[in-house]
Amino acid sequence: MTTPATPDSPDAAPRLTVLVGCDTFAPDINGAARFAERLSAGLVERGHDVHVMAPNTAYRRSRPGTEVVEGQPMTLHRLPSVRWPPHDWLRFVWPWRSKHYARKVLDAVKPDVVHIQSHIVIGRGLAREARKRGIPIVATNHVMAENILDFTTLPDALNQVVVKLAWADAKRTFALTRAVTTPTRKAADFLESTIDIHGVIPVSCGIDRRNYTPRLAPRESNRILFVGRLTSEKGIDVLLNAVAQLDPSLDVTLDIVGGGDQRKNLEHLAEQLGIGGRVTFHGHASEDDLRSLYSRASVFAIASIAELQSIATMEAMASGLPVVAADAVALPHLVHDGENGYLFEPGDAAEMSARLTDVLTADAEEFLRMQQASLDGVMVHDIERTLDTFEALYRGTPLPE
Repeated sequence: MTTPATPDSPDAAPRLTVLVGCDTFAPDINGAARFAERLSAGLVERGHDVHVMAPNTAYRRSRPGTEVVEGQPMTLHRLPSVRWPPHDWLRFVWPWRSKHYARKVLDAVKPDVVHIQSHIVIGRGLAREARKRGIPIVATNHVMAENILDFTTLPDALNQVVVKLAWADAKRTFALTRAVTTPTRKAADFLESTIDIHGVIPVSCGIDRRNYTPRLAPRESNRILFVGRLTSEKGIDVLLNAVAQLDPSLDVTLDIVGGGDQRKNLEHLAEQLGIGGRVTFHGHASEDDLRSLYSRASVFAIASIAELQSIATMEAMASGLPVVAADAVALPHLVHDGENGYLFEPGDAAEMSARLTDVLTADAEEFLRMQQASLDGVMVHDIERTLDTFEALYRGTPLPE
């Protein structure tokens, strides 16, 4: 990969004005928000003028203003939003107002390209209004039904109707775009088969590997780490049951980082299983604290059944951790069984426990081999490669190799 030209160099491509539309963004903590933040910051660092349209933290519209995100200044257009009570943090813009707000922001910013991160509310309105103005649209899909069904409060039969209508609307939205991307090839296959569209482009969310410090050595203690939202589709109950089945002589501790509506239930389950004293629920952690937890862990464990990529897993790999993951959706794209860790049948706590044992009892040479395999495997997910690809999509030029 070549180093991108700086904005002032003679061969630099023209600066772009990019409008990024998000239904979740800082201060939210989740994979879609973190991707949008890193994408926006990376584009600013490359010299582009970046505007972000996202929900406000209250039902009021703020004047456009500069916010520093991931160390880079960008213009935020915060829209009045309301909180969804069944969810611990989710806020949304009234759907019938999304096109009104889109018109206002598009007329003020006059972007060269619009990049929507969701087809649900803000992205939906932006796509329709940008199309009227002839502005190119790129869409990235971060959504799976399992991510939202727990929070509709509707009966299962109605949930299925809602999901069917939502995917039909997604198809109409994506039909307005220049390109549709999603983080992995498996996620692209899922989207193409779900709504019968073609040509979905896999583009990794990407991480900056320089932010992580791998420690290539056997650990002095057995520490399992999970990072993510504490919601049912993450399968943390499976992880807790797996830890409870480990041989007590391994003297394992479990660190769980993240917040969510299931925390109290999971704390109660840990006590029921007799492992409460060995499990630490950290809640949301600062970036420095999180990097420290990655560096001290022996293995990263994830039982989720709804990952279109998993930034946390990539961060663990960049920290030199072997990974034990559910063989579901896009996780096998990151975890290659027997190479940088192991896969297990989703929901099977006994098999997960066995695979954790394989890592925790590996000799020094085998452990180092898995660590190096994680470091090698995450190289293709470098954020610079991601930015190269999106710049090409924005400009309508050939994609990089």
